[in-house]
This record gives sequence, C-alpha cells and structure tokens, in this order.
Amino acid sequence: MRLQRRVLGYLALAAIASCALTVVVGVVLVRRQLASQRLSALETQADLVAAVGGPPAALQPGDHVYRVGTGAARRVGRRAASAVLAAVPAAASGQGTVDIAGRSFLYAVRPTPEGRVVLVRTAAVAFAEWRPFIGSLLLAGLGGTLLATVLSFLLARRLTRPIGELSTAARRLAAGEDEVAVPVSGHDELADLGAAFNEMSRELARARQAQARFLESVSHELRTPLTSIRGYAEGLEEDAIEPREAARVIGTEAGRLERLVADLLELARVGRADFAVGREPVDLADVVRHALERHLPQARELGVELSGSAEPGSLVLGDEDRIVQALSNLIENALRLTPAGGTVAARARPGELTVRDTGPGLATEDIPRAFERFYLHGRYRSERPVGSGLGLAIVRGLVGAMGGSVEAAAPVGGGAQFTIRLPPAPAARSAPPDAVRPSA
Repeated sequence: MRLQRRVLGYLALAAIASCALTVVVGVVLVRRQLASQRLSALETQADLVAAVGGPPAALQPGDHVYRVGTGAARRVGRRAASAVLAAVPAAASGQGTVDIAGRSFLYAVRPTPEGRVVLVRTAAVAFAEWRPFIGSLLLAGLGGTLLATVLSFLLARRLTRPIGELSTAARRLAAGEDEVAVPVSGHDELADLGAAFNEMSRELARARQAQARFLESVSHELRTPLTSIRGYAEGLEEDAIEPREAARVIGTEAGRLERLVADLLELARVGRADFAVGREPVDLADVVRHALERHLPQARELGVELSGSAEPGSLVLGDEDRIVQALSNLIENALRLTPAGGTVAARARPGELTVRDTGPGLATEDIPRAFERFYLHGRYRSERPVGSGLGLAIVRGLVGAMGGSVEAAAPVGGGAQFTIRLPPAPAARSAPPDAVRPSA
C-alpha cells in the first residue's frame, strides 16, 4: 500500500503540474490571440476613417492622429500627435507596434486625399479583455486535474498490484514455503518479472530438494564408517576383536572418511564465487601424459591396461592443473569399475578429452543424472566398487568453471564413456605424437 500511495502521489503530481502548465499556456495563447484581434480591429477602424476622408483641422496638412480605446476614435493633442508621428514609419500605409515614451502601442496608417490617417492604441491587453476566458480555462484545468487524478489512481493500482503480489510471494519464499508462484498476464516487463520470479521459485525448490538429498547422502556416508569405527573400537575395548584386524578396518574406514571430507571441501571450493581458474593455452597431450603417470601404478596393481593417445593440435583454453584433476577423477572412477584384464583409454582430440572403459557401464536412464552428487553412488553401491560419490560432480564443476561441458555416454560394445569439452585455443605449429606414454 505504501508503494501504491507513493506511485499515486507521483502520478497525480505529474498530472496536476501538466494541467497547470496547460492552463498557463492557454492564458498566454489567449492573450496573444486577443492582441492579434486588437491589431485587426485597429486596422479595420483605420480603413473606416480613411474611407470617410478623415476629419478637418489636422495637426498639419496630411497628418490625422487618433487614439482608440474601448469607444470611438479620439483625436490626440498636438504634443502627443508629434510623438506618434515621430515614432511611426513614414510610409503611407502600414501597421505594427512602436514604443512611445517607454510604452508599447499598436498603430495603423492609411492614406486619404487629405493625408495620412494614424490610429494608435496601447498594446497591453487589459485584464478586463481576457478576464472572461479565465473561468473557462480554470474549469478546463480543474476537470483535467480531476480526470488525471482518477486515471493516476487506476494506473498506480494496475502497476503496483503485481509488485505487491511479488513482495508477498517473496516473503513466503523467504519463510521456507516451496512452489510459490505469482499470476502472470500480459507481455510487458512486469509479466517478465513475474515469470522470472516463478522460475526462480521452481529452481529454489529444486535446489532445496537437492540439498536435502545431498545432506541425507552425506549423513549416510558419514554414518557408515563411523558406525564401523565405533563398533571395532568397542570390540577392542572388550578384547573381542584382534587388534590387527581392528586396526586394519579402522584405518580403511578412516581413509574413506578422509576422502569424503576432502571431496566435500573440493566441491565447496568449486561452487564458491571466488573460485578462479586459469585461461591459457593447454596441450591436452601433456594433460593425458600427466594423468597416465599418476594412475599407472594403480592400474598395474588392479591388472587393468591404461593407455592414452592424442591427435595433433589438441589445444584448449583452460587451467592445466584443473584439467589434469578432472581427467584424473574420470580415470580413477574407470579403474575402480573396470575388472582385471580390462582396459581404460584416455584420448585427446582438438577441444575434448575422452575416457572410455570396459567396465559394467551405465544404464540409459542414468546418463542424464550421472554427474549429480551421490546419484551413481546410491544407485550402484550395493553392486559395484564406489568412491565418495562426489568425483563426477567435482569434474562437472571444474569443467564448467573453465567454460566447458562434460557428458556421459554408454557406447556400443559396453563400458562407459565420459567426454570433457573445452574452448579451443589457437592451433600451434608443433603436433604431439599419436601415442602418449608417461615419461620414465
């Protein structure tokens, strides 16, 4: 209501000022029109006097000077006539305005057989002449002001109603209510604002649901190793478990907790507004080489063949360390899922990195949600070896921060394939080899 009153006040003030200006302009125009009519009337009177020949006994031969007021024309005295004749042009015929003794006068000159006839009258419009118009002008201004005020009220209510609805909906949304929406009608900026608010409300509801699922998943993942650690600690206290076995299990579960916490911190860093990545040319052949060096020992231990290749000109714009981190996460996931004797291949091409494995692969319905936090972890933790459940989400965050994209696929022949796409960099003259091998 306060906004509506404020808008109404502004609109009404503008309307009243506009009407007042209209009245003032009307007064000026009326006075100008009256002055024009006065000059026309003076010319008519001069023509009439000239037509009858003028009066006798002029000031001097050929000079007949009269002053016109509200009544008939009156001959002026000798001194005044001299001043008028000295001020008006010497032409035999004409009309206009002259200044005599500091005052402005209208004049009209016409020729006669006995000489010129000169009629003068004051140029100033007397109040009595335009006073009859004031009432009409004021009435018109008052009616315009009243109409403008009514229209201002209707317009203010029309403008502020959607804003009031948005304000109420925003308070409901801030109070935690989900799926808050405002009615949208029309195609103006207010309609766009309402549509944007509704979309924001839907996105916020989805974000809250995702956050709730995320917290539930994190709680579950924290609870499982903590329960195991607590059980083995109680078993040690009661001498019911071998210390070596208890130490092994507690160490394993502590490692799981450490990896989960590290991934949570990394994911939080990626999501922060101040998270920065480099923007420089990066050779993806070097990225593949570094990732292979990092994971070859793990591949040998698991009995999985790890290979890499790069096409010439595989240059992108990005942060080399972050690209290596993202590729390493994909390779680590692939090694975890690929059985002994299988293969994991990393390939660099202009603008993209691909990791393909011969593991169990992904179902078609899993592909659109593969990079959601804990989605694949919750889907397959009872069937396959899983990590913290955050690795793919971190990959998506890192690649997105560099202006790229990442996607999952289930290629023909089985397994899974993940592709990172990054903005290309200007091509270099040197070309990397077809096969990428880690340095010794």
